[in-house]
Amino acid sequence: MKFKPMRERLLASSMICGVAMLASTQALAQTATEEVSEVVVTGTRIPSPNLESVSPVTAVTAAEIKATGVTRVEDMINSLPQAFAAQGSALSNGSTGTATISLRGLGATRTQVLIDGRRLMPGTPNTLGGALAADINFIPSALIQRVDVLTGGASAVYGADAVGGVVNFIMMRNFEGVRVDAQYGIYQHDNGNDVAGAVSAARARASTKEFFNLPKDNVRDGESSQVTLVMGVNSPDGKGNVTAYAGYRHVEPILQGNRDFSACTLNSGADFLTAGCGGSGTAFPARVGSFIVDFNGGSAFIPRVASRDIYNFGPSNYFQRPDDRYVLGAFAEYEVTEWAKAYMDVMFMDDTSTYQIAPGGVFAGTFSINCANPFLSAAQRGQLTATAASGGGTCASNPAGTFTGIVARRNIEGGGRQGRTQHQQYRYVVGVKGDLNDNWSYDFAMQYGRVSFNQVQTGFFRTSAINQALNVVSTPTGPQCANPSGGCVPYNIFSLGGVTRAALDFLETPSTQNGNLFERIVNFNIGGDLTEYGVKTPWANDGVGVSIGAEYRREQLDYAADFISSSGDLNGSGGANPPVNGSFDVYEVFAETRIPLVQDAPFAKSLTAELAFRYSDYSTVGTTETYKIAGDWEPVDGVRVRGGYNRAVRAPHILELYSPRNVTLDGTRDPCAGLTAANPLVARCAALFKLTTAQVLAIEANPAAQYNGLIGGNPNLDPEIADTYTVGVVLQPSFLPGLNVSLDYFDITVKGFLGGYGADNIIDRCVQNQDASFCALVRRDAQGSLWLSPQGYVEDTTFNTGKLATTGVDINVGYRTDLDSLGMEGMGSLSGNFVGTWLDTLKFATLPGDPLTDCAGKFGTVCSATAGLTSPNPEWRHKARLTWATPLEYGEWLKDLSVSLQWRYFSSVDLDNPAGAASDLKLASRSYFDLTASWTVRDNLNFRAGVNNVFDKDPPLTGQGNCPTGPCNGNTWPQVYDAFGRYLFIGLTADF
Repeated sequence: MKFKPMRERLLASSMICGVAMLASTQALAQTATEEVSEVVVTGTRIPSPNLESVSPVTAVTAAEIKATGVTRVEDMINSLPQAFAAQGSALSNGSTGTATISLRGLGATRTQVLIDGRRLMPGTPNTLGGALAADINFIPSALIQRVDVLTGGASAVYGADAVGGVVNFIMMRNFEGVRVDAQYGIYQHDNGNDVAGAVSAARARASTKEFFNLPKDNVRDGESSQVTLVMGVNSPDGKGNVTAYAGYRHVEPILQGNRDFSACTLNSGADFLTAGCGGSGTAFPARVGSFIVDFNGGSAFIPRVASRDIYNFGPSNYFQRPDDRYVLGAFAEYEVTEWAKAYMDVMFMDDTSTYQIAPGGVFAGTFSINCANPFLSAAQRGQLTATAASGGGTCASNPAGTFTGIVARRNIEGGGRQGRTQHQQYRYVVGVKGDLNDNWSYDFAMQYGRVSFNQVQTGFFRTSAINQALNVVSTPTGPQCANPSGGCVPYNIFSLGGVTRAALDFLETPSTQNGNLFERIVNFNIGGDLTEYGVKTPWANDGVGVSIGAEYRREQLDYAADFISSSGDLNGSGGANPPVNGSFDVYEVFAETRIPLVQDAPFAKSLTAELAFRYSDYSTVGTTETYKIAGDWEPVDGVRVRGGYNRAVRAPHILELYSPRNVTLDGTRDPCAGLTAANPLVARCAALFKLTTAQVLAIEANPAAQYNGLIGGNPNLDPEIADTYTVGVVLQPSFLPGLNVSLDYFDITVKGFLGGYGADNIIDRCVQNQDASFCALVRRDAQGSLWLSPQGYVEDTTFNTGKLATTGVDINVGYRTDLDSLGMEGMGSLSGNFVGTWLDTLKFATLPGDPLTDCAGKFGTVCSATAGLTSPNPEWRHKARLTWATPLEYGEWLKDLSVSLQWRYFSSVDLDNPAGAASDLKLASRSYFDLTASWTVRDNLNFRAGVNNVFDKDPPLTGQGNCPTGPCNGNTWPQVYDAFGRYLFIGLTADF
């Protein structure tokens, strides 16, 4: 592959800096102003003044974004009840280094992200997770004017794949002047959780006590800072504007070991305190077969005790990943003629994020050790059995023999495994738009997006190097590798303190991954008002509005890891990482019409219908059709009833089609592992997998609840088909000015859902239902295991599975009043807004015809592994904000003071597996309160300060058996709940 990131980066930087310099030379002496040149209505392309959306839209303003104190856009979006957790800064194991949005819990690939109504390209070619979705790190928060979240009726308008809806970021344009926006924040947490006792108890019984430590009582960490410079200038003739920006964001890491509730990985049981801490069987000191090296320094091995000899892998994991982001861009437009306005968007981001998980080492697997290894003591040789193929007996009696069995050792000398992930993203939009006359307008644009990805992983051993370094012979100059090629250095794991830096230098090998993703779009649409032509109904004053257009889109992805990673030689990385290369094209035509049926009639002040249609021709799956039928009825002033039906069709993306099949971590359990002789499953497992009773009893459970799966793409996939129904009412009563209320019901069903059956679901159906078709997908290795070697796995590749369906109700309430009108003279104004979602159902069926399983109000591995619902699903979520703004002014130094209080609420959720341990059966409800103040000094300086999670509320906790790796991090779900503690921030906006 050829990469040209530097040349393209310099080209982008030169273009943007040139625009910025032009802006700065003409704007330094001007007052910063913003002008809204046009009204953007999310949900339709039809041009019309005073148009209200027929589809339900939740809007978040720039003022509210600043009040939340976020430097990451993902934090603001995740606070909305319609959004479910996806990729983000609180993921370490399984992180792609991006931040994505999953509306309605339908998945990030089913949510379309727009910038000013135009598609944002997928955020990474990284194949981890198998999802291609926009990275909202790309969007500078200081330039967001408004965010519209539309969760129904968007597919025919913006793209057939908007199954869950669209999130449209409306950016600040036509800015004049200079603005500096800066913010600093830090987390503070008081460690006082009751489960801290579990760490102390684990320390008392652990073989290596130093791995179980509690953090200090009061911690301050996770600092974040952001600064953004915005410069804008109008052209001398007033026909054009350039708005340029540059920004930098820095985020410090948070370790799980800095919170008491995540200082160890919790077991499940009657309660967390008595169940205590779990961990990994890849521990310290080394495990060799059924023995471990004596942690007291004895010369002989001692028997391994599974509950005692574990490694506490949690503390060194990042709870919050460190991050450095640079953004640079400009929005420019110029009115060339009365009917043509040229415009250009140039946006660039360079983001570097690092994940860290526990130290690597020799992960439990089958390895060979020569019996003559000089590092083995005489006592140890007498305990190890040589293989029959090498002569049998013990290593003491057969020094020419070879021991072959399970070997494991944590590389505590080397520190955590890390992955430094860099994304460089470019987005260019060039177009021309204008009004052809009073009735018709057009918009033609070409768009190019590119993402360059690079990742360097460190702290991992090579499996081939482990095998080489464990086989050691005596020489006159000392112990040497039996095969000294490649500079092999012997690895002494058989005594405490035996590991040398030279051995680690040989075993630890950095690995790299690189990739590129390209998106090219050409779009043309023309819209008009047909009133003048008499195209209208007899009962309406306004005529029909129309919009028609065509679009071409091409996406291309290439990804490759180095040989070490792609061959699967990187020990502890979860499996091989094969290359991917693929592309597709799609040609589309679309049309939309808005038909006023009745206006100014009794009980029909307005009755309007909307129709939309999109025809798509994909190079991969052929043709698809998407359409919308919607209506809006306003019987009297202040009351609107709206509803609609939308058909969405999502074609499979490149990774779903072309990812090679590969064994990696996938499941969380094996019902046949760790059984006792009295368990009735022993006989069943023996019969299902053609094993003897002894072989079943020898199957070892993975203490970390991580099992292998064979995952990969499928070029024979069909598109998903989704149907969305919405109906709602909007109230703006005249008797209470300033109040607006909307209530909307939604019903979304996705059929032919693209995904795997789920490794856990497959093996459960096999063992519990004795279903031969599912048992055929379970491949056990020579030890009968599904995790000790790549030969043991559950086949879980991508298919058109069953369906996923959700229903619920959204509630939006807004109110503002001057307190003068309530008799409170000179006390300013009071405003409030409330956004809530009641999740009635969130159901999935693994296969067509299967009964539906409802995940509403649930969490756990059943819903996450099978339906891809990677977060808890509360039945009720809301956020409510109350703001008091005072007109009081104290000279030039204090103006426009406002104080805001926000309440965020998540209802409780129950474990999706009723047979689970008592400690995991419920995640209790959570309320978080945020307090913010804002004040202006001398008209041009605005300060803001606030505290989120004022009461430092701990998150609800989950044991490792029901805590899927990735979205569940540190015994909780940090992309959903406030896991880091109290967040304090201060910010400044200065206009010049």
